[in-house]
Amino acid sequence: MQVKKAVFPVAGLGTRFLPATKASPKEMLALIDKPLVQYVVEEAMASGIEQVLFVTGRGKRAIEDHFDINFELEALLYDKGKDAELSQVREIAEMVDIFYVRQKQALGLGHAILCARDFVGNEPFAVLLGDDIIDSAKPCLLQLLEMHRKYRGSVLALERVPMENISSYGCVRANHIADRYYEVVDLVEKPKREEAPSDLAIIGRYVLTPAIFPILEGLEPGKGGEIQLTDALRKLARDEAIYGCEFEGIRHDCGDKLGFLKATVDLALKREEFEGEFERYLRQRLGCGQP
Repeated sequence: MQVKKAVFPVAGLGTRFLPATKASPKEMLALIDKPLVQYVVEEAMASGIEQVLFVTGRGKRAIEDHFDINFELEALLYDKGKDAELSQVREIAEMVDIFYVRQKQALGLGHAILCARDFVGNEPFAVLLGDDIIDSAKPCLLQLLEMHRKYRGSVLALERVPMENISSYGCVRANHIADRYYEVVDLVEKPKREEAPSDLAIIGRYVLTPAIFPILEGLEPGKGGEIQLTDALRKLARDEAIYGCEFEGIRHDCGDKLGFLKATVDLALKREEFEGEFERYLRQRLGCGQP
């Protein structure tokens, strides 16, 4: 069955970016000229996703407004003859079929995904987290979907991270089965370095089977008093195979201030409109001279 639906959990408070996120969703922080959430929606579209569900919370109205039609803005751009900008804003409103549901309590990623049960139905589906912006020739989600079509089970995006950072991630014990492909044997949520089974961290892209829902529904709160998706996946692995794809591409952790700054620089250096000017500025600022 082809995966056509994706879930975007966006109810988090974004406390690491206060005070910028006091009144504005962290997902609307702009990387150059596009909010984080738009990069991730574009990745989903490029991977063949046709319907998107945002699991939102209080204070997230700006996300809905961003993907909606803005008649006043469009009329203004039309009157001023700004055709390129008009086309841009219209494309955003027409990108994909978007639905919304509220996560009324902050009970974790697992709970957010459970809120999507009626939307998903009895189909495999994708989950994308907006903190991870992945720059790759082939969309990261598409890489996971290709593995899902081959093996039919749930697929997790994996990335090797330094062991001193492993306690910030869920990680897996896995058997290598093909180039960049793994079968997941066990999962641990944010382990201590000495307890981590590997340096393969779970990154914010998933393809899940609907068998995850009854497990999430009956799951007791885990670390932080939240319903942890990692705990549910660990139980799911007892009943069906779970796979991991060590994706190709550069991941930017935009849930972290330094990661956000790095992403801004890396993406700006690739923009044709700056024509090397930004790189020259950086070299001048850092005293590096010409390349």
